[in-house]
Amino acid sequence: MYRVLVADDEPIERQVVSKKIKNFFPDQAEVFLAENGIEAVKVFEENCCQVAILDIEMPGMNGLDAAAVIREKSAKSSIIFLTAFDEFGYAKRAIKVRALDYLLKPGYDDDLVNALEKAFSYCDLSSDENMVGGEEIQEQSANERTDVPNTFVRDVGQYIDEHYKDDIALQDVATFLGYSEVYFCKIFKQNFGRNFIAYLNGYRIDRAKELLANPSINIKDISSEAGYRDANYFTRVFKRIVGTTPSEYRQGALNK
Repeated sequence: MYRVLVADDEPIERQVVSKKIKNFFPDQAEVFLAENGIEAVKVFEENCCQVAILDIEMPGMNGLDAAAVIREKSAKSSIIFLTAFDEFGYAKRAIKVRALDYLLKPGYDDDLVNALEKAFSYCDLSSDENMVGGEEIQEQSANERTDVPNTFVRDVGQYIDEHYKDDIALQDVATFLGYSEVYFCKIFKQNFGRNFIAYLNGYRIDRAKELLANPSINIKDISSEAGYRDANYFTRVFKRIVGTTPSEYRQGALNK
């Protein structure tokens, strides 16, 4: 589970962002809330959060100052600013704390989802929870695993093809194939050009497209067959990737 902090002094805004994260990443993200910068630093540290989504204008300590403290305590964390203030000075300070993204309110769900997917890919590479040590990466590189370029894509593709309907995660594939999570994440990105979550969603949506061509299969069953337990979540992911809802896509396919 990825641990995400959401800090905003507006209670409704906190709940809205929290709900979006839980809807788009069910069973993948645990969300912790804070109502100001001081509490944000405390909650982030106490819960070993990996991602911080921060408003800027908050009482006590603003989001930029909180981000600076968080960055000092956790060099590998991902910081995302979600603010109504489009000011150059703020953006400049966001760069200084190496923020992953600077999103403006009100924004689009896709922007938040894309930022989180990017953050989660960094979590896979560098979070304390997933890290097994640089020595292992160096050892595997030193051993020149020449089988990786030749068999990695095939083995990963076969595993996903056989298990995409299941609730699988990067850790499952890495363990099955005998790689450390850190090394697996590294070579997965090198060979597939994107992180594991993005690739798996794309694969599942491609399978869903094939099933949608058959009008006798209802969309709820298709979501399950494509590996999504929640039909509403499936619809949101499908629309984000394809640009239309499953129903709209089916209608367009049938009209061709």
